Amino acid sequence: MTAQRTENRNEWLAYGALLIAGGALYAICRALPADLPAWLPWEFSWPVFLAIWLSLGWFALGLRRLPERQPLWRSISFVIGVLMIYAILQTRIDYYAQHLFFAHRAAHFTLHHLAPFFIALGASRPAIRAGMPQFLRRVLDWRPLTRAVDFMQHPAVAPVLFTALLYFWLIPSIHTYVMLDRDLYDVMNWSMAINGIFFWSLILDSRPKPPARIGSGMRALLIMAIELPQMVLGAILSLSSTDYYPVYRICGRVMAITPISDQHYGGLIIWLPGTLVSFAAMIVVLTTLRINEEKAEHALQNSHT
Repeated sequence: MTAQRTENRNEWLAYGALLIAGGALYAICRALPADLPAWLPWEFSWPVFLAIWLSLGWFALGLRRLPERQPLWRSISFVIGVLMIYAILQTRIDYYAQHLFFAHRAAHFTLHHLAPFFIALGASRPAIRAGMPQFLRRVLDWRPLTRAVDFMQHPAVAPVLFTALLYFWLIPSIHTYVMLDRDLYDVMNWSMAINGIFFWSLILDSRPKPPARIGSGMRALLIMAIELPQMVLGAILSLSSTDYYPVYRICGRVMAITPISDQHYGGLIIWLPGTLVSFAAMIVVLTTLRINEEKAEHALQNSHT
C-alpha cells in the first residue's frame, strides 16, 4: 500500500511539474516571441504541449506496469513519431509552414504520413492505456468514442477518409480561408495527425486477424487505394502552371522563390515521399504476414508434439 501511495504521489508531482513547465514556456513565448531559438514554439499551444508530453509520460509509465516487455525498437519508433509531431507543431517549422507552400506540404506529410507511421510501428496503445489514470481509461471505453474509432477504421471508410482529408484541405478556396484563420489552421493540423495515426495503426497492426481488424490482403489493398489519388494530386500541383494558392503571397513568402516553383515543390512532396511511405508500409505488411505464418506453423508443430 505504501508503494502504491508513493507511486500515486509521484504521478501527481509529475503532472504538477508538467503544468509548471508548460506555464513557463507559455510565458516565455508570449514575452519574447522574436528572441526565441528555432527549437522553441513559434506559437505555444497548450493542447499540443499536453497531448505530446502526457502521451510520452503515460507510455513510459505503462511500459513499467505491463507484465510483458515490448521490443526496444518499437518504443524508440513511438518516441520518434511523437517528437516529430511536436517538432512540426511547436518549433519554428510551424512558422515556415505558414509562409511557404512546400514547407506546409512537408509539415503535413510528416503529420499525416511519417510521424503516424512511426507511432503505429510503436504499438503503443496498451502501454499508454496502462500508464494513464483510471478515469481516462473509462473515457477510452466510452461507447460513442469506440464506435467513432470503429467507423474511421472500417476498411471501406479508412482509405476514403485518408485521401479525402488530403484533398479537402488543399481545395484552393478552403485552403486560403484556413491559412488566414488560426483556429481552423489548428483544426486542419489536428485532423491530419489524428487521421494518420488511426489509418496507419490499422495498416501496421502486427497481429494476425483475429484479433486484428483486417488481414494482410486487405491491408495491401488499402495501401494501393490511397496511393493513386496521392500521385494524381501531386502530379497536378507539380506540373501545373497555375498558381492555385495565392494566399502565400498574402502571408508573405519567407524565401526568394516564385509561386509556381513553391507549388511545384509542394506537389513533389505529395507525390514522391508519399509513395515511399506506401512502399515501406507494403514491406511491413508482407514481413508481418511472413512472421505471423511462421508463428502459426510453430504453434501447430508444438501442439502435435
